[in-house]
Amino acid sequence: METKQANRRGEVTGVEQSALNDILAKISARTARVGVIGMGYVGLPLALLFEESGFPVIGFDVDAKKTDALNRGESYIRHIGSDRTESAFTRRASATTDFKRLAECDAVIICVPTPLGSHREPDLKYIQMTADAILPRLRRGQLIVLESTTYPGTTREELLPRFESKGLRCGRDFFLAFSPEREDPGNENFTTKSIPKIVGGIDEPSLRAAEALYRSVVDRVVPVTSAEIAESSKLLENIFRAVNIALVNELKVVFQRMGIDVWQVIDAAKTKPFGFMPFYPGPGLGGHCIPLDPFYLAWKAAEHGIWARFIELAGEVNTAMPRYVVDRTVEAINQDGKKHRWREGPRARPVIQSRHR
Repeated sequence: METKQANRRGEVTGVEQSALNDILAKISARTARVGVIGMGYVGLPLALLFEESGFPVIGFDVDAKKTDALNRGESYIRHIGSDRTESAFTRRASATTDFKRLAECDAVIICVPTPLGSHREPDLKYIQMTADAILPRLRRGQLIVLESTTYPGTTREELLPRFESKGLRCGRDFFLAFSPEREDPGNENFTTKSIPKIVGGIDEPSLRAAEALYRSVVDRVVPVTSAEIAESSKLLENIFRAVNIALVNELKVVFQRMGIDVWQVIDAAKTKPFGFMPFYPGPGLGGHCIPLDPFYLAWKAAEHGIWARFIELAGEVNTAMPRYVVDRTVEAINQDGKKHRWREGPRARPVIQSRHR
């Protein structure tokens, strides 16, 4: 009876405590071997941070060019210097395409892409393929953390059933959590270490294990009460940007038609010391995540019978903005007819013509 009540309260039972103590002890001693799956702009900085904090690290990727480069100490990401990769991969880190080596890892962090399908539906194939690669190597005491941006419920609905199909129980035999990536490549003011890390576990033991892992390398860890809250927080961050970028892009068009300089408008508005955050118009949305991630929530909302109108409208406005920028660029170039014309008989015609009318 006490065990059942403890589980309902989310407390750790004696059976669960044994495996939890093992992983916590390894993390504390920095002997826990950390495997990072996906050596891209999220996974590589994370692997470097763990190695620089004293952990043995294995970086996994399906691209042998990346793993070979890392093992030679070379960086293929512009804002990450080869001095860091050379130092890390000649000490406690190695890179491999051999996913059998996941069995060596005490903690496995998943940093794989989450694109959209042809109908703007979530494409979880990389998460699912990664989970299938982990499954045969999953063992007692391992911690698995998903960092890939996805819709609320992915960790519990996609990963948990796969892993428990092996007969192991989450919170007792292994631990499962979600911690959204918050990388801003090239930003010198915020690093992987200094950006606060949100962590949500499938259960209390999983939260404790994941929290301990990240606290050992990140300045501030923010625990939340479920994996779903952690998943949703990342989507909120990106939807906030998408909606506000769409708003300022629309205002750019409106103000230009009215003969008003939108840049001066923004500069004036941002002098308000509260209740305002400046966003700026442009053809891009600030990386590859913003155009995609909001639709993960829109898709999940539709599954619950809700139409996410702001998300859909923001996507529509932001999709139109690159066309608007191209049109304005073409007009500006064609105004300079002397430099950008070619001759066909006696008449000169513009070289560049807009197709977006």
